[in-house]
Amino acid sequence: MSEGRILTGDEEIRERLSSAKTIAVIGISPKPDRDSYRVAAYLQRQGYRIIPVRPAQAEILGEKAYPSLDDVPGTVDIVDVFRRPDQVPVHAEEALRRRPRIFWMQEGIEHAESAERLTRAGIDVVMNRCLMREHARLLG
Repeated sequence: MSEGRILTGDEEIRERLSSAKTIAVIGISPKPDRDSYRVAAYLQRQGYRIIPVRPAQAEILGEKAYPSLDDVPGTVDIVDVFRRPDQVPVHAEEALRRRPRIFWMQEGIEHAESAERLTRAGIDVVMNRCLMREHARLLG
């Protein structure tokens, strides 16, 4: 198995975003005024299938919500994390079981230890970047 990488270059991020189809959004809020909701709504408008991961929610943005990444059926290309840095390791563990192509930590979120474990397992990682801003800048 090849190692994943911490993605920082525009070309590699653009290529991954262009080929992705499904994004699981961990920590998405059901409130339209929250960043996680706005980012997911933007990505949905861009044609991605959004899978909300939020306990105690049945549906967000018209999509069935799941209590954890482990409960999501099918393939996930990108795991987009809207959780505090200290909560990242549990989601990294879920990602190690799910094997997405990218584990994306939103702006303000970094966890070097989790990034190292994920890349060693062949999963690319983005840290401290807004997926919506990067998409708009690179593909908008």
